[in-house]
Amino acid sequence: MARRESEREDILREATALAERVELKIPDFEEPVVVGFRREGAASVFFGADPVCQFNTAGELRRAYVGGLPYKAERGRLVALRRERSDAEVVLIRHELDDAETRAILSVLEAHLSRLEAAFSQCSFSVAGQVPIDADIIDRVRLWLDFLPPQIAVAAIPNVR
Repeated sequence: MARRESEREDILREATALAERVELKIPDFEEPVVVGFRREGAASVFFGADPVCQFNTAGELRRAYVGGLPYKAERGRLVALRRERSDAEVVLIRHELDDAETRAILSVLEAHLSRLEAAFSQCSFSVAGQVPIDADIIDRVRLWLDFLPPQIAVAAIPNVR
């Protein structure tokens, strides 16, 4: 995820896995928020470049990007993935989070989602762009936020399902 305006626009324009997506300007967020849905209904939310959260169709967290690190769901637990580079190779270091680490990551995401939900309930946002242009994505986001439980559950697998 990038911080430059042109790269943010690329998320909206080029995130073709998200069949419906909308870029929102929200006073409570420094950067635009992009919310998108895959064809089967799984949602992704980009709060600028960081954090990012991706859910499966059951509303469970399957992938995230928080504090500069990618995370994925495995057997209902979060696993951090960190690249270590040497002169010869790049190695992906896997670290399964303990309960306290998991709660810290989920708290960050829940706080951002709560702020997004508050912006929707107060209608304090504007649409900067959406794909496709004629879809009612705002109503879809509202319904999805209502469906999402206040405490995020971690998926069994990182796939959409």
